[in-house]
Amino acid sequence: MIKGFGGIFWRTRNLEAIKKWYSDVLQVEIEDWNGTVIKPQTGNETIFSFFTENDSYFPTEQQVMLNFQVYNLDETIKHLEQIGVPLAKKKESSEFGQFIWIEDPEGRLIELWEK
Repeated sequence: MIKGFGGIFWRTRNLEAIKKWYSDVLQVEIEDWNGTVIKPQTGNETIFSFFTENDSYFPTEQQVMLNFQVYNLDETIKHLEQIGVPLAKKKESSEFGQFIWIEDPEGRLIELWEK
């Protein structure tokens, strides 16, 4: 029945600042309608997963965590260092891939993942 995710939507306190941050930091080109279309590419997958209220994987006060799949995590880390975005969690490796966390200007943790 489900073909894929249709979008991710959330409210923000400062629309212009958050659009600029996502454009500068994650190179997501936000269009005039305040969004963008990220088209699936071969090898990309979207994970939909639930966590209990007290699971410590990400802060319990944060209801949702975004995870973006990247081509090359080491290159992504270099980009983040060059523009002064600190890692909220250093690179970890597991059987699922490599991961880091950063924070957006409103304090939401974002996970970046290389599969």
